[in-house]
Amino acid sequence: MMSNRPKVIFLDAVGTLFGVRGSVGEIYSQIAQEFGVVVSAEILNQHFNLSFKTAPPPIFTDAEMNDIPEWEFDWWRTIAVNTFEGAGVLKQFSDFSAFFSELYIHFGTAEPWFVYPDVPLALINWRRLGIELGVISNFDSRLYSVLESLGLKEYFKTITVSTQVRAAKPDPQIFQIALQKHHISAKEAWHIGDSVKDDYEGAKYAGIRGIWIHRK
Repeated sequence: MMSNRPKVIFLDAVGTLFGVRGSVGEIYSQIAQEFGVVVSAEILNQHFNLSFKTAPPPIFTDAEMNDIPEWEFDWWRTIAVNTFEGAGVLKQFSDFSAFFSELYIHFGTAEPWFVYPDVPLALINWRRLGIELGVISNFDSRLYSVLESLGLKEYFKTITVSTQVRAAKPDPQIFQIALQKHHISAKEAWHIGDSVKDDYEGAKYAGIRGIWIHRK
């Protein structure tokens, strides 16, 4: 099935294993409506993408391990504030904190996500071949509950999250940390992901075979 079979295959999470149902803008819009704020999904998508792309990487070098979930929450809150401010509706919220708490919890469940149809069989086949599997993601601590609720967590021996290891893809450091967990060298691993820069080039720069997956 595979030539030069790897000992470990690492996979990215969002956009590779699972994606957002509809769009982030649709979900932001639906939950905002519950709080009496009406704004189109298209406008929110546009401002979310801008806010997300211009945000600093979620690496909290000064945070104590116990405080990281709070820092993650604040990082995403800033993105949400900028999204709704950009859309011109931030002041319409009577209680933005309550809205954002609900939004944040929602994205930690299975509800806003769907597993790509080719994923379960691929994971089963790789495991049958005796290949260890790991996740390397620039997500946050909610990844564990999302993978669990989507029925994917059991396939992975390791999960390496940028916010917890203070390094984010494409930085080779996050790949090195993941390799150490499996006690293997870079040439014994592959990394599959949907971002050319973060996944393909990041892995390659770390000495790992990078495989780009184009999800549309």
